[in-house]
Amino acid sequence: MVSYGKSIQSFKVGPDYIDAMYHSRITGLPCRNLDPILTSEAYVIDCFNRYANQYSLIEGVMGLFDGLSGVDDSGSTAHIAELLNLPIVLVVNCRSISRSVAAIIHGYNTYNSKIKIKGVILNYLSSERHLEILEQAITPLNIPIIGRFWRDDQLKIPDRYLGLIPTDELDNFADITDRLIAVSKRCLDWNLLLPFLASPPNRIETTVVTAKVKIAVAKDRAFSFYYADNFDLLNRAGIELIFFSPLQDHYLPDGIAGLYFGGGFPELFAAELADNLNLIKQLISLIRSGIPTYAECGGLMYLTKGIVDLNQTYYPMLNIIPTEAVMTNKLTLGYRLGTVEHSSFLCYKKEQIWGHEFHRSVLSNQNPQPLFQLQSYSSRLLSYGEGWSLLNLHASYLHLHFGNKPQIVQRMLDSCCKYQGYTTN
Repeated sequence: MVSYGKSIQSFKVGPDYIDAMYHSRITGLPCRNLDPILTSEAYVIDCFNRYANQYSLIEGVMGLFDGLSGVDDSGSTAHIAELLNLPIVLVVNCRSISRSVAAIIHGYNTYNSKIKIKGVILNYLSSERHLEILEQAITPLNIPIIGRFWRDDQLKIPDRYLGLIPTDELDNFADITDRLIAVSKRCLDWNLLLPFLASPPNRIETTVVTAKVKIAVAKDRAFSFYYADNFDLLNRAGIELIFFSPLQDHYLPDGIAGLYFGGGFPELFAAELADNLNLIKQLISLIRSGIPTYAECGGLMYLTKGIVDLNQTYYPMLNIIPTEAVMTNKLTLGYRLGTVEHSSFLCYKKEQIWGHEFHRSVLSNQNPQPLFQLQSYSSRLLSYGEGWSLLNLHASYLHLHFGNKPQIVQRMLDSCCKYQGYTTN
């Protein structure tokens, strides 16, 4: 990204983890997810005001108006733009179209009078003649063209079944970044773009809190799906996060009072995870001793008896949860409303909490006493039990954003302090 010496804070609309990784690697700052479904409108406003920098850029999700349903804009990029009163730069895929581009832009610009499209970026241009026709069509709309990007197979970023390949797995990431910088210098009109990125001076100061307990967080190529806000909210509550790698570290950090396993791709590194026997023994001992343990999605898979990958190869895991995680070709994706059926140390019976599912594995045995009863937002007829609540263990496929859920953060702190033998008071 061309910053001209300026500091750029990025944000991502929706629950996506991997796009946010690319933002963070390029800007050098944690990308923040703006998701009013997982959090709230008030939290989205607070998050933007807290972290918006000298320049801020928000990447949308899907199409401009695509959100939870076809009824309204809830959860969409347009929803966030309206909520924060921010201008929109519309990126248009110009492949196989010419004058129709004007109808597309006009439709987006007039569909919701409350949003403001201030410029367009033309993507996938095939020739100078193609560009000329597009410019002729767009001129009467009085919307400036801010960028002109040409077809370039060298800019393709590899992907797989859950989206782009995470940045930590790309040995040539620096080369990709260099190419993107070079292209952005040529293809973007920065004099037009930079004013739209300027952030209002309404930053919220963050109070530094003395750490009361330490939590070990699994973070490496196998476990990389974390919301930056979750880390900050835990820090502000008095929890120090100590990162470790289940792939490479043979010993856990000293003095920890909790464990946090995020999502990721444990199935791709199952052999390495299974071979780290010394760490596995320590984890089993700690979890069975009652150390507060939070695991979601990939973390849940790691705590099962074993993982069966897409080649039908079985790898033993921690055997804390009496089931196996089996990879399939079916994607489970979407927002879920979880109603707590059997309490964990983080969530109490009958509480309701919004989360997000994003996985291609299934469990060989379902829990007869599930942690959650999940309902799909798009179909309330889709309802099923999910998740495990054992001795100080909360394990589920449901990804949670702790924003607007202070009770979860406080319960984590209280449980860790109790495990260490003192209270938070």
